[in-house]
Order: sequence, then structure tokens, then C-alpha cells
Amino acid sequence: MKKFSFIHAADLHLDSPMVGLKSLPEPIFKRIKESTFTALKRLTAAAIEQQVDFVILAGDLYDGEDRSLRAQSRFRAEMLKLKEKGIPVYVIHGNHDHLNGTWVDLEMPVNVHVFGTEVETKVLHTKNGTVVGLYGFSYPTRNVFERKIDDYRKLDGADFHIGILHGNESSGSEHDNYAPFSVKDLQEKDFDYWALGHIHKRTILSEDPPIIYPGNIQGRSRKETGIKGFYHVSLNEIEAKPSFIESSDIVWREAEIDAASAGTFHEAVQLCREVMNQIRDEGKGTLLTIHLKNMELDDYLEKNSLKDNLLELLVEDEQEEDSFVWVVELYISERKMLDKEQLKTEASFYGELFQTIEHYENFDRAMSPLYGHSLGRKYAAKLSKEEELELINQAEKLLLDLLNK
Repeated sequence: MKKFSFIHAADLHLDSPMVGLKSLPEPIFKRIKESTFTALKRLTAAAIEQQVDFVILAGDLYDGEDRSLRAQSRFRAEMLKLKEKGIPVYVIHGNHDHLNGTWVDLEMPVNVHVFGTEVETKVLHTKNGTVVGLYGFSYPTRNVFERKIDDYRKLDGADFHIGILHGNESSGSEHDNYAPFSVKDLQEKDFDYWALGHIHKRTILSEDPPIIYPGNIQGRSRKETGIKGFYHVSLNEIEAKPSFIESSDIVWREAEIDAASAGTFHEAVQLCREVMNQIRDEGKGTLLTIHLKNMELDDYLEKNSLKDNLLELLVEDEQEEDSFVWVVELYISERKMLDKEQLKTEASFYGELFQTIEHYENFDRAMSPLYGHSLGRKYAAKLSKEEELELINQAEKLLLDLLNK
């Protein structure tokens, strides 16, 4: 049976600036800046360990059209490792690293095959004699809005056909419509696998044939939460088996914490630390955004100072941790208090209760213990109607506070 395996990765964004970060200690900042390269090393290590027949990189290898020499040099070093093992690499460039950028070009090893600006076919003969046709194109400029999918044509002579495309599935609305296509478009091409790039969220659009966005190999901002990686794909005449492999060294996460049970500042700190320890991932760094909700703030403690004090305590010892959890942002919201009208809708009891308060007629009886006392008779002046109403309103406010608790 003819079979082969390959790595499918996309959106490496090497040397990404990692937006949304500030005031980081040097060890953590250095590790974050290195994270895209760490992910690339894990990719090449997996390719060598799995002894794959080839590697596909489906666009946006670099974060920008200038392609820093640092990024190119680090990429070249990893490609040389694959060359030594006889593993070819098939590359298309996307909207971020299109071919019309300005950069000092660093020559890549001969095992790296880059597709040109028009859809073309590259043919690979694997070590076991399987013939694989790979189809793709690189972006000539940043904006490619035409339907390049129409130019993908299956050629005779190959045992398997793999399409490589950096673009946007037409039904998606969150992304620019680069090189648009539909799932039906790809299925009608009768290829054995579609290696997609451009969307940073891992997504399987179809299982037969596999049409897959692997997502990016390393999250770059709080919009890109969760584990990132690539696929190791085993393909034969009967089936395709894509297996996801983690590559991200730094993971962005968000956590929502209900602080209603925290009666003190110390208890709020403990709640946050418990969540931090729950999501701590062995061997990985975590950049965490916390949404602390239902926090009761005392009048003497300003919201901003609470935030600063909490942040300082939560990250106090994290820079020494290999598996750190660094809180990059902390949002605090006070517990939403139900007003009288909202409480009335909760149960008929509340409606009857506030109806009684609004038409309270037993003020004199309620005050009789005061006026019946000798000191009360001597020192407590009779309240006016306005003062009686004010006292009733204060009692109602106290009752609302107690009901909300």
C-alpha cells in the first residue's frame, strides 16, 4: 500500500513583537520574545522524530514583509537540520510575508521549495516510491482578493494530491477575504488533503477529504488563547490520519473568577492564586488575563489601588518559575446590586414586602418603645412627617443591602 506522512504547519510569524505586553521582568520578556523560535524548533524536532517524508508551511512564516535577518537566520538553521535528514520543505508565502516586501534575502538550503506567485505544481517522489503532487502559490503582494482556487488543477501522474492555500473560507466574517474559497470549492478539486493557512484558530473544515487550518504555532496576543501547534498527517490509499502536536511555549489564557465569597482583600488574593495554580502548565509559561467579578469594594479602598495591589502580589514570585503564570491584565467589577424593581420580579414575597414599606402605617407603633422609655420621652423630639419618611427610606436601603448579600 502506498503511504507517506508529513507535517502541516502555518502562520509561524517568526520574531513577532507580541503585542499587549508591558512591565515584564527580563527573564519572562526574553522567553516570550524567543517563543516563536522555540515553537519552530519543536516543529523540526517532531518532523525528524516522526521521520516524515516532507514538511508543508502554508504561509506567513515571517511576521512582516521586512523579514528580519534574525528571523531568516533562525529559520534557515532549522531548515538545515531537516536537510541533513533528507526532509524537503514546501513553502508558500502569505499576506504578511508576501514576495513584494523589502528585505535582505538570506539564501535558503536546497531542501526548501518556495512556490511562485501563480498556482504551480511541485512533484515529490518519496523514499518508498510514492508520487505526491503539491499545489500552491505565494502572495505577490499583501492583498490577494481574487479566487485563486480556480487556478488549482489536478494533474495526472501522481498517486496523491495536496493543495496548499493561504486564504479565507468565504463564510467567515472575522477576517479579510484573502484568496477566498468555499469548502465545496476544495472538495470539488478531488484532492487528498488541503493544507490551509491564514486563520490562527485551529479548525477542521472537512474530514473527507481533510481540509484543515492548523492555526499558528505560537499565540501572539490575548486574542489567541490556548495551546497552539501543527499537524502530523499520515496518509494512505484508504485514509488520512491528522494528529495534532503542541508547539507553543507560551500560552495565553483568560479566567473569570467570582469574588462574591471573598470578604477580605486576602481572600480575593487566595481565590486568584488558586485559579493560577489550577491552570499552571508544566514546562510552559502562561500569560493570564483575570476577570474578577462581584468584588465588594469598601469605601476607603479605591478600585485602582486594589487592582495595583492585587497585581503586585499575584506576580510576586512568578518570574522565578519555569512554569510561570504571569497576570498581564486584571479587570475588576463590583457586585451588581439588584434594585427594588428587580427584586420585585424575583418572587411575589419581595413585591408584597416593598408594597408594605411604601404604604407603611405603623410608624407610631414601631417607635413606641423609644417614646415609651423615660429617656426617650425626655430627649427624643417628635419626628416630623418628612423625618418619618426619611427614616423609612433609610430602613428600606438597609433592607436592600441585606437582601443583596
